[in-house]
Amino acid sequence: MLGTRGGWRALRYCSSSLPREQRVPAARLRVREALGSREAADKVKVQGWVRSVRSQKEVLFLHINDGSSLESLQVVADPSLECRDLTFGSAVEVQGKLVKSPHKMQDVELQAEAIHVVGPCDTLSFPFKIKERHPLEYVRQFPHLRCRSNALGALLRIRSEATAAIHSFFQDNGYVHIHTPIITSNDCEGAGELFQIGTSQEAKESAEKKHFFNVPTFLTVSGQLHLEAMAGAFTRVFTFGPTFRAENSQSRRHLAEFYMVEAELSFTESLQDIMQVMEHLFKTATSTVFSKCPRDVELFHKYVAPAQKGRLEQMLKNKFVIISYNEAVEILKQASQTFNFKPEWGCDLQTEHEKYLVKHCGDVPVFVINYPYDLKPFYMRDNEDGPQHTVAAVDLLVPGIGELCGGSLREERLPFLESRLQRLGLTDAYQWYLDLRKFGSVPHGGFGMGFERYLQYILGVDNIKDVIPFPRFPHSCLL
Repeated sequence: MLGTRGGWRALRYCSSSLPREQRVPAARLRVREALGSREAADKVKVQGWVRSVRSQKEVLFLHINDGSSLESLQVVADPSLECRDLTFGSAVEVQGKLVKSPHKMQDVELQAEAIHVVGPCDTLSFPFKIKERHPLEYVRQFPHLRCRSNALGALLRIRSEATAAIHSFFQDNGYVHIHTPIITSNDCEGAGELFQIGTSQEAKESAEKKHFFNVPTFLTVSGQLHLEAMAGAFTRVFTFGPTFRAENSQSRRHLAEFYMVEAELSFTESLQDIMQVMEHLFKTATSTVFSKCPRDVELFHKYVAPAQKGRLEQMLKNKFVIISYNEAVEILKQASQTFNFKPEWGCDLQTEHEKYLVKHCGDVPVFVINYPYDLKPFYMRDNEDGPQHTVAAVDLLVPGIGELCGGSLREERLPFLESRLQRLGLTDAYQWYLDLRKFGSVPHGGFGMGFERYLQYILGVDNIKDVIPFPRFPHSCLL
């Protein structure tokens, strides 16, 4: 296929004997670019990490990957180019010719003229072994190295494309991107589960201390209230950034730090408008991810969640279901299934309830609307109904996960908001929020979507910690 070893040596000798001024510098290609090339190229350079090494009598085969694609580029070389440091996991730079491959599984290959080992790899102590498919539970033990596995490499490319798709969706629909604060004095959810900010010096002092910002400050749980302020000047705004929840849970569903997509729409008086944006965002982003990185998505749908692909394709074709909270409670009460938490009107829906509702509705995403007034935060719009008092809130439930998005119409009427804040003893803390209702207030609403939970759903991953770049535990000393 490649000629004799002498032919390889002659080729190397001829290429190196050209006068320095006549030499053409090699064009640097990423693996993805090389694999997608339709034309041969005489002088190319590819850099990456060795995924496999196979030496035969007349030829040396390498597969190298640089993270730009799931597929690796095959390199063929004379065995004389092999050295002791050329092993699985080593970092290399290969120069040579990009040619059409005779192998049916690939279009091109790189005929190497020079191989330089940039960084050797100790294969005995390296935790990942060649040709082994390591389970996610094993890979999770090595947060600083797990990006070199196929699964996490694919996940991070998907995560990157999904991030770009979400930004593109909002920008294409006229939203202004707002960078909301990470450090704040506001508790948007009212739950009190926050990480409080303090300096290292403050932490050492046992006596009464002065706060760095003169008031207690926390890591944000949501950018919503800041977005609402911006929605007084821009009719459509969104943010996409880190949020923090100090929930005492190390379950497969929870993260202390995660990314949240949030949007606010001014001049809207209907939950239907909010739900339409939520559904459109979900379907657009998912379709984009599937088209931009099909092989990466296929890896998860083949080895992690084999049935997920069909479910998602069906979901993208159909409208999401809408039911009220009242209807949801009645469905749960009539269920033959026994729940750990008894469904009652006025109680929040638990994950087991949410999953059952999705199955009951045909395993498609379900909007649940109009939740009890006392269940939801102060900013949600009063429906002024009875005898069961509700607010204009909506949660999007998806198969296997439960709640993915939450949103509502915001209470834009000053008397209603003043009354509720007064009952909760929050008037002084949210005086600025009341000001928004005094100066050109308009009907508005918005929603938030947990980014990692979105990825967990579309990929069918069981543990949410497998869709983040670095798991926080057990390597807290490192991360």
